[in-house]
Amino acid sequence: MSTFKAPKGTYDLLPPDSATYLAVRDAISAPLKRAGYGYVETPGFEQVELFSRGVGESTDIVTKEMYTLTTRGGDQLALRPEGTASVLRAALEASLHKAGNLPVKLWYSGSYYRYERPQAGRYRHFSQVGAEAIGAEDPALDAELIILAVDAYKSLGLKNFRLVLNSLGDKECRPAYRAALQDFLRGLDLDEDTRRRIDINPLRVLDDKREAVQKQLVGAPMLRDHLCEACKAYHEEVRALLTAAGVAFEDDEKLVRGLDYYTRTTFEFVHDGLGSQSAVGGGGRYDGLSEMIGGPALPSVGWALGVDRTVLALKAEGIELELPATTQVFAVPLGEEARRTLFGVVTELRRAGVATDFAFGGKGLKNAMKSANRSGARFALVAGERDLAEGVVQLKDLESGEQKAVALDTVVSEVLSAQG
Repeated sequence: MSTFKAPKGTYDLLPPDSATYLAVRDAISAPLKRAGYGYVETPGFEQVELFSRGVGESTDIVTKEMYTLTTRGGDQLALRPEGTASVLRAALEASLHKAGNLPVKLWYSGSYYRYERPQAGRYRHFSQVGAEAIGAEDPALDAELIILAVDAYKSLGLKNFRLVLNSLGDKECRPAYRAALQDFLRGLDLDEDTRRRIDINPLRVLDDKREAVQKQLVGAPMLRDHLCEACKAYHEEVRALLTAAGVAFEDDEKLVRGLDYYTRTTFEFVHDGLGSQSAVGGGGRYDGLSEMIGGPALPSVGWALGVDRTVLALKAEGIELELPATTQVFAVPLGEEARRTLFGVVTELRRAGVATDFAFGGKGLKNAMKSANRSGARFALVAGERDLAEGVVQLKDLESGEQKAVALDTVVSEVLSAQG
């Protein structure tokens, strides 16, 4: 056994469980592809300032959770703790917004890193699929992204998830609310770290999960009472479009999410079967982020859905995904001549699109058939010297036990026919 282990708070994805993760990623990305989102991939690390400017100096992500490093050349880098800032940076650097077709629609999938206290559903290395629509201010775009996420969850068979929705206003109406909230918060009994947040980003205090803080927030001024007419109309249109699409949601005036860049629409997907780590995904509109990181004004909206937590949600609901068999045919050669011949047949089958494996290592018939059964294959191809002399191989149905001789030159067509 190796003396090394995966670092604390991380995990290895191994077969057969990894097939479920891949299926979840495919299910989440499928609706995005149908809606015109193109794939983007960014480096696993970026300049620290990209996240401190965009995500926010006062957020837990930046102050406590980022993995940072200094290169030999003296550059300050951070492992990416989230995807939006990186994707927007990449789009700006490539001038995608200048191609004349806004919004720029992008989706991505990858690993993210945060130094957190490990627990079920919260890891220091985790996987997300995300989507960003860059360069358009339109309530229909917000609704589109939310609907695509709902459709992805439903395609996996999930039922017990909820969508919670809020509006955070914009630069016109947020300042007055911010001042009113600051006045309220300064009168509360809060620890020093939380009091510092009052000056930097008071909305983040509303997101504090500690019961002692939440009790004191009763009676806090609500953003909905301070929204300007434009933000009210925008939010009502998002709500109306979701309702027309049959998407149920709950209004939550305390929903602010953990990132500083959100404006107007903000939302979260919650699954009640996951305990304290109940959020399986979320996102919102971030109209000022491009300017924060040195770009032009590009109103945008996006989300990220946790692959790890979606898998936990599937388990909580007892859902087992119907995954294609990793092996459909398993070839068992008896003798050296059969090894060479069947290996050629295996290659033909694979090129014809049939998932096929081979009894490597010169196993005897008994052990090779055990391997065939363990592989999950529907059929076994068995051949010995007598079969080859007659120009045939034995095709065995591992479910029914039926076996028949098949001419060597018709194996591929016979297997394709038998699969239906």
